Amino acid sequence: MTGASVTFASLLLSGCKGIERPDEHQARSNLASVGQAYRPGAVGQRLDASAGLSNYLEFAMLTQPQVRAAFFDWAASVERITVERSLPDPKLTFQAYITDVLTSLMPGLAQDFPGPGKLKAAGKVASDESRTKYFAFETAALQASFDVKQAYYRLWFLDEKIRIQRGTLNLLGGLERIARAQNEVGKATLQDVYRAQIESNQVATDTANLEDSRRPLMAQFKGALGLTREQSDPPPPTRFDGTRLEMSGEQLLDTAFARNPRLKAMESDVRMAQDSIALARKAKIPDFSAGLQAEVYEPPFYWPQGSMSLPIWRDKIAAQIAAAQAGKRAAEARLSAEEIELTVEFAMKTYDYREVTRDLASLQNQLIPKARQSLELARSSYLGGQSDFFNLIDTERTLLNLQLQEVEARARREIILADLSLSIAGIAPEGAPVLR
Repeated sequence: MTGASVTFASLLLSGCKGIERPDEHQARSNLASVGQAYRPGAVGQRLDASAGLSNYLEFAMLTQPQVRAAFFDWAASVERITVERSLPDPKLTFQAYITDVLTSLMPGLAQDFPGPGKLKAAGKVASDESRTKYFAFETAALQASFDVKQAYYRLWFLDEKIRIQRGTLNLLGGLERIARAQNEVGKATLQDVYRAQIESNQVATDTANLEDSRRPLMAQFKGALGLTREQSDPPPPTRFDGTRLEMSGEQLLDTAFARNPRLKAMESDVRMAQDSIALARKAKIPDFSAGLQAEVYEPPFYWPQGSMSLPIWRDKIAAQIAAAQAGKRAAEARLSAEEIELTVEFAMKTYDYREVTRDLASLQNQLIPKARQSLELARSSYLGGQSDFFNLIDTERTLLNLQLQEVEARARREIILADLSLSIAGIAPEGAPVLR
C-alpha cells in the first residue's frame, strides 16, 4: 500500500511529459523564428513616410488583423501536434464492496493505450495541418503587402494626375488670354474666349473631383495598414518606391511553382490527406487499457486490470478509409486546379505587363512629345490666323488625355508588378516575417 501511494502521488504531483517528435520540434522552431520577426501584439511601431514603402509594408504586416488571425491559427495548429501525439490522461479508479459495512476499498490508476502507431499517425496529420496553416499565414502577409502597395501607388499617382490637371489649368489660362488678345484686335470672336472658359471650368471640375477622391483612397490606404476608424490617418508617402522584378518570364513561373504559398498549402493538404489514410487504416488495430488497484484493508494485495477494444465494425472502418481516400483525391484535384489557375493567371498578368509597358513606351516616347509639338503648332497657327480656336482647344485636350493615360499606365504597371511578385511568385518583401 505504501509503495502504490508513493507511486501514485509522484505521478500526480510531478506530471508527465511526452516525447517530442522531430516534425513537432521543427514546427515549434519555425513558430519561434517567425514570432521573433513578427512580434504579434508589439507596440510602438511607427509610420515614417520618409522611410519609404518598406516602412508601410512592415507596419501593415504587424498590425493587419487578418495577418494576426492567420498567425494565431498557425500557432494553435502547432500546439495541436502535441495534443494529438500524446497519450490520453490516466484515470483514477475507485471500487468498494459494501454489505452491511464496508468490507473492501480499492483505489487504483488506469491508463488507456491507443493501438500501435495510432498516436504517431495522428501527430503526423496534425503536423501536416500545421504546415497548411503556416502557408495560410504567409498568404495573408503577402496579401497585406499587396493591398498596401496597391493603395500606395493609387494615392501617389493621384497626386500626379492632380499636378497635370493644375498645369493644364495654367495652360488654359494662357490660351484664354491669347483668345482675348485676338478678340481685341478683331482676329477672333468672343466665342473663342467662352470656349477657353468652358474648357477651364471642365478641367477645374475634374481637378476638384480628383482632389475629393483622395479621401476614399486615403481610407483604403489606412485600411490596408490595419488602422481602425478611431486611429489617426497615416502620413501620406513623400517619395516613390517602385517594384523591381528582375526575372525572365520562365524564371518567374518556376519561382511561382516553387514558392507560391497557396500552392504550398494545397501540397500540404495532399500530404495531410495521405497521412489521414494511414491513420484511418489503423482503426483496425485494437486499443488497450491497463490499470492497477490496491486493496486498502488487506495490504499489500493488488488487483491488476486490463482491457482491449474490439474493432469489429468492418463497415465503419471501411467507411473511414474510403472517406480518407476520397479526401486525398479531392485535395489532389484542388492542387491541380490551383496549378492550372496559377499558370493561367501568370500568363494573363505577364501579358498585361507587356501590354502596359508597350503602351507606356509609346506614350512617353512618341505620343506625348508629338502632342506637345502639335499644341505649339496649333498655338502658332491660331495666332497667325491659320486655324480656329476649336482646333487649339482640341489639341490641348488631346495632350491632357495622353498625359493622364501615361499616369494610369504607370500606376497599372506598378500594381501588376506587385501582383506578380507577391500574389503569384510569392516573393516576400524584405523584412517580412516569413520562413526563408
